[in-house]
Amino acid sequence: MSIFWNCIFLHVGVDSELLKLFCSFIQGRGNKSSGDNFHAAPNIDHSQDFVREDIKEWLCWLRKEIGYDGWRLDFVRGFWGGYVKDYMDASEPYFAVGEYWDSLSYTYGEMDHNQDAHRQRIIDWINATNGAAGAFDVTTKGILHSALGRCEYWRLSDQKRKPPGVVGWWPSRAVTFIENHDTGSTQGHWRFPGGKEMQGYAYILTHPGTPAVFFDHLFSHYRSEIASLISLRNRNEIHCRSTIQITMAERDVYAAIIDEKVAMKIGPGYYEPPKGQQRWTLALEGKDYKIWETS
Repeated sequence: MSIFWNCIFLHVGVDSELLKLFCSFIQGRGNKSSGDNFHAAPNIDHSQDFVREDIKEWLCWLRKEIGYDGWRLDFVRGFWGGYVKDYMDASEPYFAVGEYWDSLSYTYGEMDHNQDAHRQRIIDWINATNGAAGAFDVTTKGILHSALGRCEYWRLSDQKRKPPGVVGWWPSRAVTFIENHDTGSTQGHWRFPGGKEMQGYAYILTHPGTPAVFFDHLFSHYRSEIASLISLRNRNEIHCRSTIQITMAERDVYAAIIDEKVAMKIGPGYYEPPKGQQRWTLALEGKDYKIWETS
């Protein structure tokens, strides 16, 4: 967590010693940081008791007086996850999620199929919080970029035939997403492949984990399709710990069955759910995605 200063110094009449003191303060005189530095602002020294008490008091005020239900913790690489547990225990949010965002693994410019090291770093942070907060599944977003953007749907299964992101290892703490205010919108730091957004939503809204829908997309031409996917998820009671069976992960198609009640496929390739005791009815269909329900 970092503190952002909104200050203007007037050059006329400013005491030079005061200015030096301020400058030395923002460079940091506390204990060594428990995480990575954030270039835009000085670190808060979470190791100090009085700092943690002030943060907990502020969070409790936001919860009780203002009415906030939960927290989005920005740049959690910047401080030890153990402090988060202390803050969550004190403020008792309904929901909390941290943004642990770093680069996926690449070899000579090509994304590696195995992203275990990347998702392990996110898992390690969640573990440090003792599971008190979830984390954005940046691993899954990155893999979806390559799978959908380059028609490499085989990437959506790991070596154990499980989802290759955080959702494959700790689904109850994985917050899946395809876009947010940093990656898309006006900033566009890591924009989802254009025209593939609904395939991304067909994936995260049928799979375990806690899916997050981007605010901008709710007020776009995707609105009705997203609403239909949310209704299907709720109707079939898909939840963060739902079971998943990956039935196909090939170059041009990915398919899975969730809770033995929902079958889905994304990609231009052909897929139909297996015939047997279950009878499947096509429930939703869009560009390069289909979803079936048992009837």
